[in-house]
Amino acid sequence: MSSLAGWDDKRWHYRRSLASRVAVLTTLAVAVSIAAMSLGAFMVMRMQLQGSLDESLLDRAEKAAKYTALSQMTERKVPSWMLGAADVRIAFITAGGAVVTADEGPQIVLGTPEHDVAVGRRQESVRTIVTAGGVEYRVATVPAGPDQALVLAQLLSSQQRTLAKLGTVMLVAGGLGVLAAALAGWAVAANGLRPVRRLTRSVERIAVTEDLAPLAVEGDDEIARLAGAFNQMLTSLAASRDRQRRLVADAGHELRTPLTSLRTNLDLLAQADTDGGLPEEARRELLDDVRAQIEELTTLVGDLVVLAREDHPAAIIEPVDLAEVTERALVRVRRRAPGVDFDVRLDHWRVTGDATGLERAILNLLDNAAKWSPIGGTITVRLMSGVLTIDDQGPGIPAEDQARVFERFWRSDESRSMPGSGLGLAIVRQVVDRHGGRVAVDDAPGGGTRLTLSLPGEQPAHA
Repeated sequence: MSSLAGWDDKRWHYRRSLASRVAVLTTLAVAVSIAAMSLGAFMVMRMQLQGSLDESLLDRAEKAAKYTALSQMTERKVPSWMLGAADVRIAFITAGGAVVTADEGPQIVLGTPEHDVAVGRRQESVRTIVTAGGVEYRVATVPAGPDQALVLAQLLSSQQRTLAKLGTVMLVAGGLGVLAAALAGWAVAANGLRPVRRLTRSVERIAVTEDLAPLAVEGDDEIARLAGAFNQMLTSLAASRDRQRRLVADAGHELRTPLTSLRTNLDLLAQADTDGGLPEEARRELLDDVRAQIEELTTLVGDLVVLAREDHPAAIIEPVDLAEVTERALVRVRRRAPGVDFDVRLDHWRVTGDATGLERAILNLLDNAAKWSPIGGTITVRLMSGVLTIDDQGPGIPAEDQARVFERFWRSDESRSMPGSGLGLAIVRQVVDRHGGRVAVDDAPGGGTRLTLSLPGEQPAHA
């Protein structure tokens, strides 16, 4: 039961609005400040009144002690008001401890401090004494001749009434101050958080409508910076959504062609089986065509998965020799393009990255060069100081198309009749960007196309 109550308290705490919390904190801060100031003022005033009273009593006692007849008049029970001291009580204490007083008020029990003044061990004494009836007196004692001391006792009721009035005034003023602080804190919190509430409504509207239009930014304060950060996030979301839409549209367009061709070939095979069959050679050609289209479709889907994933699969990041990665890619491309020669010279270059991703990127560059090189042509591969250049002897890429070769699904008019998905160079750029490098296309010095890949790294010490 207690755990449920604690959970409810926490839930209530978290449900409180920011404005209410600001108002409560402001009120508490002002209340503590007012309490501290009031307590300090009350204590200072009390000490001031006490000090003034003590100074007055001692001064009057010292002056009265000079009149030797005062002790005799006190012994004769002459009341203090007849002596011009109606606000105090007069008494004498002897060295033997005897107390002589003239009035019949509440008995004041004198003690050691007053006796010490009478015998000469102290010059004076001032202290508060409470009578048996609960009446408080401020008692001042000074020497008044041999072996006796004069005692003046004044009621503290007037001082206590003054302090009570002061405390009441401070309590009322403090309460009004706390109330004013609460109202001011609520007003400041409500007005100060109005831009936050407006921003919250705008973000909630975006969540419902999925309209990624930028938010209005007013001023240059923290709220404006927050709105600007939201706008940057919306811009990134809009760009990501546009990329997804283009990817879906381009993928649909690219998938339509092999699927249509595959369906046509399968329909031909089915129709031929119904009509009595095809010649073996024609059937073999159709099956080879189907296998090629399935392979092309498999490659296209694999490339789409690589490009579409926002969260890249976990890769092993380690020191990699780019020359060794290039050698492994060359072994694979030589099997795919047996009719092309390769002129290779590789210097060692150590980078930190994903060996598998780098090998795929370099393999795509080599495949592209092999696809465009004629039978018997030579592909020149050089790796020097972290810059890998691949020159082919193909027809080259027009200058107006060179800026688009790394876009997804972009294919020149000449390449549309050739195998490929139009995603190989886009994957290259994605891998190179993840490794902080750069990839570019240009004309080769001897004709054809030059692809350049550069990655940050260092020359191995053993090279």
